[in-house]
Amino acid sequence: MSFTVTVQPSGRSFSVERDEPILQAAIRQGVGLPYGCKDGACGSCKCRMLEGRVIHGAHQQKALSHEEEAAGFILACQAAPQTDIVLEARTVPGAGEYPIRKLPSRVMSIERPTGDVAILRLQLPANDPLQYRAGQYVEFILRDGSRRSYSMANAPHLQGDKPQIELHLRHLLGGKFTDHVFSAMKEKDILRVEGPFGSFFLREDSDKPIVLLASGTGFAPIKAIIEHMIWKGSQRKAVLYWGCRSRADLYLHEWAEAATQQMAHLRYVPVLSEARPEDEWTGRTGLVHQAVMHDLPDLMYHQVYACGAPIMVESAQRDFIARCGLPDDEFYADSFTSEADKHGPMA
Repeated sequence: MSFTVTVQPSGRSFSVERDEPILQAAIRQGVGLPYGCKDGACGSCKCRMLEGRVIHGAHQQKALSHEEEAAGFILACQAAPQTDIVLEARTVPGAGEYPIRKLPSRVMSIERPTGDVAILRLQLPANDPLQYRAGQYVEFILRDGSRRSYSMANAPHLQGDKPQIELHLRHLLGGKFTDHVFSAMKEKDILRVEGPFGSFFLREDSDKPIVLLASGTGFAPIKAIIEHMIWKGSQRKAVLYWGCRSRADLYLHEWAEAATQQMAHLRYVPVLSEARPEDEWTGRTGLVHQAVMHDLPDLMYHQVYACGAPIMVESAQRDFIARCGLPDDEFYADSFTSEADKHGPMA
């Protein structure tokens, strides 16, 4: 048995099998709904149900509270229809543009710019570049069937003649995948990936000035977006705020500085939350989203692209909208939810 889901105001309809999450069916059929983690943790796919009935899978309360659920909101990644459904949701042009594929990849290099960050470069099948939008991610399919998600850090046009993608990984102690990357992975290892996924990419139909906000390795998809903008010759004003703990954590600081020379309207503001005496840091300190608010108290006519730790993304979204006038539909985010994040308090 299948049900029909209709998305308003676009009027787009698609079918969903019984017990299938709405988002899974949308991705399968190339329907561009907004989403991030697909695991009920980030809340990016939250939308209002106008008609119908669903059953929700396990999800975190911060992604969808009991009060929001009572008010008619659902998480498309965890909601399985029991009837035909009408949703109120923004569709994302381009989110379902490219086919999702499973591909073998070969580890070409593993670079360690800091003790807990690895830059991984993977070669894809020859003459077969991955089609994706700068900002999207792939999933590693591990031997036990579990998955880990990482954003491409290079823009699509930079895959090269022998297609390669670049990923930035932070070592999480006890992490099934990153423990392996930092202890046993070696060049020429074969890994299986699937993608592209995600609705985090530049909305190019706007000319609004952009705030690019990253914490830690959330810099990866932001880097890809900047490379894409340089390649396209974008004239939009943009400012990159990159928040890290110490100077060493700004693992591509020189790259970011060089990017401002290639893109006339790009500024770069690094912010350290735990600057140490040995850093000899004379730049900005504190919380990175608060640095944005200090510099740009009025965000009414901006777009924000935020990526990194969930606490940073959530704080930025809340404060930018409530205190700086950012329209809630101009905040685009990719929250880097770890496996530990995904197993927080469940609703």
